[in-house]
Amino acid sequence: MIGLFRGKKESEATPQAQAPPDGASNLSASSAAERKAGFFERMRQAVSRTRESFSAKIADLAAMTRIVDDRALEELETALLSSDLGVLTTTAVLDALRDRARRHAIEDGEELRALLKQQLQAILEAPRRPIAAPDAPPKVTFLVGVNGTGKTTSSGKLAAWSRAQGNSVLLCAADTFRAAAIEQLEVWAARSGVEMIKTRQGGDPAAVLYDAIAAAKARGIQDLYVDTAGRLHTKSGLMDELDKMRRTAARLVPGAPHEVLLVMDATTGQNGLQQARLFTESAGVTGILLTKLDGTAKGGIAVAIARELNLPVRFAGVGEQMGDLLEFSPAEFVDSLLD
Repeated sequence: MIGLFRGKKESEATPQAQAPPDGASNLSASSAAERKAGFFERMRQAVSRTRESFSAKIADLAAMTRIVDDRALEELETALLSSDLGVLTTTAVLDALRDRARRHAIEDGEELRALLKQQLQAILEAPRRPIAAPDAPPKVTFLVGVNGTGKTTSSGKLAAWSRAQGNSVLLCAADTFRAAAIEQLEVWAARSGVEMIKTRQGGDPAAVLYDAIAAAKARGIQDLYVDTAGRLHTKSGLMDELDKMRRTAARLVPGAPHEVLLVMDATTGQNGLQQARLFTESAGVTGILLTKLDGTAKGGIAVAIARELNLPVRFAGVGEQMGDLLEFSPAEFVDSLLD
């Protein structure tokens, strides 16, 4: 039986469900400059562990290097690899810097830092594309990935983020496979102040998606976020189930799902990247939501994702609280990393 969750129980509206999420009213009242400054500071805090290990090595190079030579670039290679850019991305960055050095000498470490920032930002910008808005609401976003990466938590944070942008939001509990997934999403729905469509554990996820889209269309909901079951690309049954959900969404809303966000745990580094590479081949992923960025010294994985998966990082999780989800900005990220 499919039901509507409003914060307390299926048929009872919760007064708090219409209240804005924490910080939403303050956010809407803030100036663009304040929002940018706040984003930069929060991103700086999130990548502090990476910056401490990575930027310190760059600073050492800047201090001791007058003319950047092969030895200095070898030192830089070590720093890039230790920050989890990966071999392929590190090689591409160094090849570009060596080419620049052959044509025009890199005079000192500070120039090297500036060129490195340009390289990293260009890699992060390359796969970014405008997100096509549907002709009529809702915009349907699937969250996919393996268990343990934070899909359900991220669904709730995305709901709060959308509400802070002034959009109406509905959550769909389509992870009917994992025990307690529906109850966990209920908690986040209540905290973010949005309604949720659900069914029983073990129910048909395509059926609950059908009802969620119907409800979103009837109410003129702008953003529908769909929490899907954790799966591996090797689990053919679960991948078939995801395909069925995609077909259901496309039949009801032209172009849906409009976004498929692969939720990745930043702390897994290159292991997570390999898993994501295989997953994206079969799931129609359009972007990455990178969780736990604040918990790793290997934040360079964001750059590796952009280059090796040719996918944009769309959001970054930087903590456990409701507002700890940032829309990813390549320029702000690189500045936070190397400032």
